[in-house]
Amino acid sequence: MSEFDDIFRGAPLMAILRGMGVERTLRLATTAWDLGIDAVEVPLQTPEDDEALRELARVAEQRGRIVGAGTIVAPEQVAAARAAGARYLVSPGIDPRVVEASRDAGLPILPGVATPSEVQLGVSLGLDWMKAFPATWLGPSWFRHIRGPFPQVTFVATGGLDASNVQDYLDAGVRVAAVGSALEDPAQLEKLAALLDARR
Repeated sequence: MSEFDDIFRGAPLMAILRGMGVERTLRLATTAWDLGIDAVEVPLQTPEDDEALRELARVAEQRGRIVGAGTIVAPEQVAAARAAGARYLVSPGIDPRVVEASRDAGLPILPGVATPSEVQLGVSLGLDWMKAFPATWLGPSWFRHIRGPFPQVTFVATGGLDASNVQDYLDAGVRVAAVGSALEDPAQLEKLAALLDARR
């Protein structure tokens, strides 16, 4: 069983908190956790992102949660993400060097894919969980088609998703759909809460 089966066992949604600073990241992560979304990712692109991840990882540990680091595009980022408290990694694309570095660090990685060739590469690297990105560009039908040749792969959909379209992707066979700024919209929070309640 993949470590991601455990990480995402609680809900079909995850939160991606990109470039939100420390206070906003903590606030929205708390909103996500209170809603029932266990998995929270902080993409690492600036020093402030690193600070946000460190602080969020500290708070997450107190609450018995874990956090991930996203936008991992180079092997040298892996050690930095681990030092900041990340328990899993997410990449926008698939790079065998990054996959190897993550394994060496003992961290599961969710690489980004958008084509059958990239999915096949992931399978050849021994991966059975992958991130489909950008999901709204691919569309729900992509997942229905890709499951034919790759029934063993579990997909997380990220990129442009909110309360108005996550159900379409879940219905298409996506295991987890990612949201971000939707967590600041009361109307969307109500819809996300209803979705989560219906799937419990």
